[in-house]
Amino acid sequence: MTRNVVISGGGSGIGLATARVFAADGDRVLLLGRRKDVLERAGVPGALTYAADLADPEAVRGVAGFVGREFGAVDVLVHSAGGDGLLEPPADGDDPLDAVAHSWTVNFRLNLLTAALLTEALRGRLAEPGGRVLFLSSLAAYQGRGQVAYAAAKAGLHPYAHALARTLGPHGITVNVVAPGYIEDTAFFGDGIDGELRAWLIGQTLDGRAGTPGDVAATLHWLASPGAAHITSQIVQVNGGAERGH
Repeated sequence: MTRNVVISGGGSGIGLATARVFAADGDRVLLLGRRKDVLERAGVPGALTYAADLADPEAVRGVAGFVGREFGAVDVLVHSAGGDGLLEPPADGDDPLDAVAHSWTVNFRLNLLTAALLTEALRGRLAEPGGRVLFLSSLAAYQGRGQVAYAAAKAGLHPYAHALARTLGPHGITVNVVAPGYIEDTAFFGDGIDGELRAWLIGQTLDGRAGTPGDVAATLHWLASPGAAHITSQIVQVNGGAERGH
């Protein structure tokens, strides 16, 4: 059965890998992101694209209208948009408190507000039963390393997902979170990562390798499958064992 799949941050990295997996399954895919040129270059066969700032309520209303016209119901909603803010314009001036406020605000908008606004805008269109909502968190949400504002914003997705799972469960809709560890071949680190840091990150894993966007995409695809219909309100870690349990 062909499903309607909406993927934020679908033009690159994990979002793009996820879009390709669903499209290869014959699903109809909508790619969302801020950069129209990136979405158009994604090259996912048959995919629709819509450029919008998902932290802007008015822009998200536009997305909801487009989804209503093109799809109607949404079978799978994947939140892959985000980042640690390092690719955003820096704070104005040199005041340290201004820099803190800027970092936390940017990370909140990129990682948490975008997911909440898009979910609430499309909540009434989720397929009943069988709808799937999937959030992308991070290993950082557990370890608090790197940009702590990013870690905190990703961790904020967890209680939101649990609350959604509780309210949407009676409608046959599942809500889950995937928390990747170090994933190569994405734009997360900008132009690249220091070799020493890369070696350290891989050294934290039990399988001795970096993750790939495909590793995460496959997990998201499985959580959206009928075989995962009884799995909800869970945080699935994809990190090669760099963090365990919880």
